[in-house]
Amino acid sequence: MSPTERYTAAADLLRALGHPARLRIAMELGDHERCVHELVELLELPQPTVSQHLQVLRAARVVSGRRVGREVRYTLTDHHVAHIAGDALVHAGEHHDPGPPVPTDVHHGDSDHTPDHTPDHTPDHTPERTMT
Repeated sequence: MSPTERYTAAADLLRALGHPARLRIAMELGDHERCVHELVELLELPQPTVSQHLQVLRAARVVSGRRVGREVRYTLTDHHVAHIAGDALVHAGEHHDPGPPVPTDVHHGDSDHTPDHTPDHTPDHTPERTMT
């Protein structure tokens, strides 16, 4: 698989997980397999909605199903998906400081150009903002 194909496959995976309900399904299936009615109860969503999300995840080969009697038991196709979903949730729950604004007048790679600095603004000092 070429690097471009790997990036495309990774983007497809992230798109498939890109809905809160599908992310929750991935987390629920990370522990063990479940059938639709179990997911309906856990997610508190209507059965048609859960089935539609499972269809998206199956199409992306994130989940697979196996028939047991009249039920289909769903499981993740790869344990990495549970880690990706879990890491995304941890990341979303962390406090993120946006940091200082990025100057727009800095030219990267031009060694002869020095960015303009005001006396109150150096790379190590960000001026305080006042509320008006």
